[in-house]
Amino acid sequence: MRSSFRFAVCSTVLLLAACAKKEAPIDTAAAVAPAPAPAPAPTVALADLAGKWKITTRPASGNDSSTTTATIVATADTSGWTMDLPSGQKVPLQVRVSADTVLTKSATYPSMRRKGKKVWTEAALRLENGKLTGTTVAHYENSGADSVLTLNAEGTKMP
Repeated sequence: MRSSFRFAVCSTVLLLAACAKKEAPIDTAAAVAPAPAPAPAPTVALADLAGKWKITTRPASGNDSSTTTATIVATADTSGWTMDLPSGQKVPLQVRVSADTVLTKSATYPSMRRKGKKVWTEAALRLENGKLTGTTVAHYENSGADSVLTLNAEGTKMP
């Protein structure tokens, strides 16, 4: 009796296995398709910036809301850029481009904000809606803990 019971159970299992619906194989290649590469960041063409720009800066934080202005004279390449101060001094700028941002670094010059102090600046500027906007960091010589000032910058092209 036991052998006929085993035979019946095995037959039932085989019958169920044979009648079971087969699933379509999973396409693993489609499941792991790589995501498309992101679009490259737009780059700024220095030729589009060539000319004179009136730049106004204002401290990014704190109670001081006074502005300073200067003129950036931009060329179609990285050479010959200057920051012309209201005093008439022309400060040379080192320029490089990183994607959509123009990075500048000035030579040392007498500060317009802190009388009697020397300063050099670094700026990151982008062309947005026809204006140069960004951040300037002023580094003051011999000023101890108060040696850096972050400023918001905005520039409009001069005729």
